[in-house]
Amino acid sequence: MIRISSQQIFANGISRLQDLNSNLASTQEQISTGKRVNKPSDDPVAAARILKLDQELTRISTYERNVDLADNRLSQEENALASSIDVLQRIRELTVQAGNAALSVNDRISISSEIEERLGQLANIGNTRDASGEYIFSGFQGSVQAFQQNDEGQYVYMGDEGQRVLEIDDGVTVPISDNGKGIFVNIPAAATGEYTNNVSGGFISGVSVVNEADLNAAYSGSFPDDITITVDGAGNIQAQDTQGNALAVSPAVYESGEPFVVAGVEATISDITPGAGDSFTLKINERQSVFGTIENLISGLSSLDKGTPEGLAAYNDLIAQSLVNLDNAQESILLKQTEVGGRMNAVDSTRDFLADSSLYTSEIRSQLQDVDYAEAISNLSFQSFVLEAAQLSFAQVSQLSLFDRL
Repeated sequence: MIRISSQQIFANGISRLQDLNSNLASTQEQISTGKRVNKPSDDPVAAARILKLDQELTRISTYERNVDLADNRLSQEENALASSIDVLQRIRELTVQAGNAALSVNDRISISSEIEERLGQLANIGNTRDASGEYIFSGFQGSVQAFQQNDEGQYVYMGDEGQRVLEIDDGVTVPISDNGKGIFVNIPAAATGEYTNNVSGGFISGVSVVNEADLNAAYSGSFPDDITITVDGAGNIQAQDTQGNALAVSPAVYESGEPFVVAGVEATISDITPGAGDSFTLKINERQSVFGTIENLISGLSSLDKGTPEGLAAYNDLIAQSLVNLDNAQESILLKQTEVGGRMNAVDSTRDFLADSSLYTSEIRSQLQDVDYAEAISNLSFQSFVLEAAQLSFAQVSQLSLFDRL
């Protein structure tokens, strides 16, 4: 015979009520939070998976912020580059206009004044800042103004050659900046000619590359270098590179004011005495800042005298070389703009990938964590009914005693 004491009855009853009340409270918590797993003990396996999924969503969220930052920086750079191309196009139009032989001195000064305004506008674009106040074209020196005027009033680059990159996914980085030196400064310059030794008081003009293939062939694939020109006593034009190698000239006989071609480069020499010792240098691989090109153009429009043959030749060279340099600058900026556009496409693709990953991960987490409200409410009703029944039963049992039988 098993004897059950009143204390056991009360203890078992209270324990059962506590279990039922705990289950009811757990269901109520699920309904109020919308989560099936609110603590690890609710479902240890699911809780561990949910923790990993939360970490994955945090990682994705961090990269999505980086994607937004990269997109903003690249969009700002693209807009700045597009604006600079517009400015250079206007300067080019003014340069073509300045080449009109019918213009007066005042007309040239007026054109020069507008070009000077456009130069300041281009400098402002080169000194564009991002939302945090950093100069986007200064490389790693974001706090340093990219283009500043020196004591002579010329714009010089003050940043470095760094390029910032940002990680937008695991193992995926994208450059989010470009230094101004590579865009606005290291630009191929038009071929020019200058006196190395001036004996006769003549001048060289009309220097331009007319055949790229011949130029490259003359140097057998090596980097083209400067060309030295002299005229011997017999009136033959002699040309050689900096290594002393002779280059063919056509026509080979000097005639004042008539063009000749050497290694695909055309030039004209005027007013010299053959054999007097005059020498010239054809510079065919120089680099020039777009700001320097515009500054030289402004200066030349205001100062060059077209009243003499030499002044007229210098003025015509200024216009021709400026147009070539402006075209090269536009091409340099356009190439960078295309490159930036490619980066933006990569950023957009990564954004789409991260959004898909986030959606997929969220769906899996939802399946593990989110509560089924219909099932939870049904359980809550059933648990409430069982708890009430248990409470009534316990109340009746707790009233029984031996005195009730006497």
